[in-house]
Amino acid sequence: MYETQYHRASSIQDAVKLRQAAGEGKYLSGGMTLIPTMKQRLAAPTDLVDVRQISEMKGITVSGRTVRIGAATTHFEVASSAELAAVCPAIAGLASHIGDPHVRHMGTIGGSIANNDPAADYPSAMLALDATIVTDRREIAAGDFFTGLFETALEDGELVTAVTFEAPAKAGYQKFANPASRYAMTGVFVARRDNGDVRVAVTGAGSNGVFRHKGMEAALSANWSPDALAGVTVDPSDLLSDIHADASYRANLVKVMAKRAVAAA
Repeated sequence: MYETQYHRASSIQDAVKLRQAAGEGKYLSGGMTLIPTMKQRLAAPTDLVDVRQISEMKGITVSGRTVRIGAATTHFEVASSAELAAVCPAIAGLASHIGDPHVRHMGTIGGSIANNDPAADYPSAMLALDATIVTDRREIAAGDFFTGLFETALEDGELVTAVTFEAPAKAGYQKFANPASRYAMTGVFVARRDNGDVRVAVTGAGSNGVFRHKGMEAALSANWSPDALAGVTVDPSDLLSDIHADASYRANLVKVMAKRAVAAA
């Protein structure tokens, strides 16, 4: 690695001020992606602004069915929250299968969302839950937040501070994990609200990152059952092909994981 200045922010305002004063600064949360990237010299920030200890960015609040998760909340804290599991067990279950124990105790939900890795788990949950991404400047609907591979609607220096959503009537998440990294080779999050509205979000498979599958949403809106997905077509032309799986295999995985997610819900 190379020389960089480390700053520990005490508040959101302090973090923003430190970032603005830096030459080429980066916010640091869990560091699960940023630190390895720096070690490989693929990123060279002059300053790191650590936001992990900002109290207003930590913790989980559940009020009725309204959920707020601070951006600096770790995957382990999401996975182990009894309050969250009571209203939305699917997202707690999702967090419990991210990486390994070290990753779950260090990585944060805000860092994962801001990084928007195409194989990350949380983006599919945010999209399916119709979540709102809260920053130091504004609120962004999840449907507008994720814009492409490792790309989001965040502006330069903008800091994710929390996510909020209304817990659905039913939800489930299932992924086919890479045996080494535990990243999703394909993951599907399904959610159904009391009014019958259904959202299906797919991660790990899209050539442009996380996406919703409208065909599955229509089928499940008509019949909330794994069997309803039998006749749905998944177009492989928009899916990833790599050393782990080609597009046709991933297309099949999308259907298999979606059926399992509905069954789990």
